[in-house]
Amino acid sequence: MTTRLRWCFLAIAPALLQAAPANVQFKQNARSAEIFDFIEVTLHVEKPDAANPFTDAGVTAELTPPAGRAVKVDGFCDAADGSLFRVRFMASKPGRHGYSVTYHQGGFEAKHEGAFTARRGPLPGLVRVDPEHPFHFVREGTGQHWFWNGTTTYFLLAWDHETIAKSVERLGQMGVNRIRVALAGRTKDGKRWDEPLVVPTEKFKFKMEPWVAARPDNLEEPGYDVSRFNLDLYRKAERLLRLCRARDIVVSLVFYVDGRDKGVDPFGKARMGGSEEQRYYRYTIARLAPFANLMWDVANEYRQFRDDAWAEKMGAFVKECDPYSHLTSIHGHEDFRFRKSAWADFAMYQKWDDAGGYKYMLKNRRDQAATGRPRPQINEEYGYEDSYPTGWGGAKVWPTRNADSRRRLAWEMTMAGCYQTTGERANDGTGAGSDTGGGWVNGRGNEQMTMLLGYRHLVRFFTSFPWWSLEPRDDLAGSGTLLLAESGRRYVAYLPQSGPAAFRLAAGNYRAKWFNPRTGEWQTMSEVKLSAEDLWVSPKAPDAGDWTLLLESKQ
Repeated sequence: MTTRLRWCFLAIAPALLQAAPANVQFKQNARSAEIFDFIEVTLHVEKPDAANPFTDAGVTAELTPPAGRAVKVDGFCDAADGSLFRVRFMASKPGRHGYSVTYHQGGFEAKHEGAFTARRGPLPGLVRVDPEHPFHFVREGTGQHWFWNGTTTYFLLAWDHETIAKSVERLGQMGVNRIRVALAGRTKDGKRWDEPLVVPTEKFKFKMEPWVAARPDNLEEPGYDVSRFNLDLYRKAERLLRLCRARDIVVSLVFYVDGRDKGVDPFGKARMGGSEEQRYYRYTIARLAPFANLMWDVANEYRQFRDDAWAEKMGAFVKECDPYSHLTSIHGHEDFRFRKSAWADFAMYQKWDDAGGYKYMLKNRRDQAATGRPRPQINEEYGYEDSYPTGWGGAKVWPTRNADSRRRLAWEMTMAGCYQTTGERANDGTGAGSDTGGGWVNGRGNEQMTMLLGYRHLVRFFTSFPWWSLEPRDDLAGSGTLLLAESGRRYVAYLPQSGPAAFRLAAGNYRAKWFNPRTGEWQTMSEVKLSAEDLWVSPKAPDAGDWTLLLESKQ
């Protein structure tokens, strides 16, 4: 479907006449698409003459669904010379969708109208907060509940495409359904985080630069032109999103990682939140928001280089720019300061080791509930596997942050009715050591890295029943027992130190099963019968180590 528009200008000032391109050709890539995929309209500009097409020209559009109001959508420039623009439309409901597209450059405009049909298909919808159980998530379109199982892959986009594809495939096979990926970040090597075995290689450059750089090899002084975007990086991000979409992995896109480091943030506090920085966010959203498997992370550890007022402003700006309203939050520190902010769909924390476990997350959940706006709670960073940084990570030594300790903390946080994001060890190295890993730093793993198998057991256990309907009930639990309950119907008891479970059950008949979090194996117990509500003590767990007990009513 192609429309060709030619424009003649009479009685127009010569400067404006010279600034007009010869014509604009519009082309729609398909007549139909699945819901949660997108239709793309390309705009080919003949004889482009915008001095800077990222600032001097633009594309705006409106999408009109079968029922409801039109939605504003931004297009984006996809050629450094201004010869190519794109606009993408994602439908969330089946039926005929109309749209209009306008190219504008100074006093010149070219308009186009079109339509496409959206049909139901297998693509999963956006992740949303569950309106009925707002500490949990559902998928738009199906209402299927979504159990957050994330890991950290900050510099994944700094790899070559082949390594990215292999890493995504591996993580999908390990059961990961969300990855943290930075768009802007650069540093010399992994010593920045006390990971000396992660260094640049031919395939891994340790830098992501969303803007055109005059000196791209200069890590600290790249000389960014923030009015022009690095199209190769954005195309790589699109390929990543497509790879992840095929494996039902959601990408949490982090606009900055370690923004205080030299060469990462070109705006600084003097220009933070201004029009130039807003252009960065707007361009990124226009280009990537049509992918349904996406979340926005406004910044990583924002307080190191920004303030709360900036976070409020840019969080709201993200929501304003995103026509599809993907889930949005910001990674901070031990407290989350935006519990009531309309743009913050869930709360993220950074609290390491045991201090970030059950009691900490249970308090966060209760503090959130007290605001009258319940939302999911996530410990986004609680100490990566075998990561022992000095100064900011504590004076820990192996095995305090081994795979098993991270898995146990994950179970605790889940028992608090919350979620977590982990990170694999980086000490297999990139460019050093065995050069087969990179873990939380860049997302690459190997067959010897098995931590995520334990997390897969956690997912398998909780998704075997309606976990979202249970509430943390420490008031019903005895010492040493962590409890989730839907009283009279279902109880989950986690025993970090084995032994018997002790908790108060409503009268009834229950099926009881032990689950081994270390192996993923089930063991059936005899039925439990109670004639009156009372404190019930289970038999001792089958062996030493942590165990989980599931009781479900037979009625």
